[in-house]
Amino acid sequence: MALLQEWHKIAYNEKADKQALNRFWQRYFLLEKGVYEKLLSNPDEKVEGTVKELAEKYQLSIMEMTGFLDGINDSLIQKNPITALEEDTKVNLIYDKEKLYKNMVDAKADWLYELPMWDDIFDADKKKELYLEQKKSGTVIVGKKIGRNEPCPCGSGKKYKFCCGK
Repeated sequence: MALLQEWHKIAYNEKADKQALNRFWQRYFLLEKGVYEKLLSNPDEKVEGTVKELAEKYQLSIMEMTGFLDGINDSLIQKNPITALEEDTKVNLIYDKEKLYKNMVDAKADWLYELPMWDDIFDADKKKELYLEQKKSGTVIVGKKIGRNEPCPCGSGKKYKFCCGK
């Protein structure tokens, strides 16, 4: 069975005790934070290796590294073959800095996007700009409502209620 499927069985087990699952995620988030601290301390390092090698490098279990790879995959410059991961699969952690920051904001992971290492990567204005950009990307802007007796926007010359408003 691929590692990702095993990770999902453990991490998203709906039958598991809620408190145990909560403790699992709290522990995982601390481990994840530690890996990001190391990655962001040297943001231009090209981290590559097998799943097993990276797990050893960051002192994680294979399952924890699988979860980390699953989480960071959308922020990578070249995505990893996440669904087919095995211990000996070659992977990379070469991330797009802006995309990673925005994805952390999108995930509401303040413990990650507020890491002090970001201060060495982006200045305060850039972080604020990326934060607002990400927040606005999920905002739906509804156009002005057309009144029943206004001209139809399709250009027919009829009132909206007798044309497209039927």
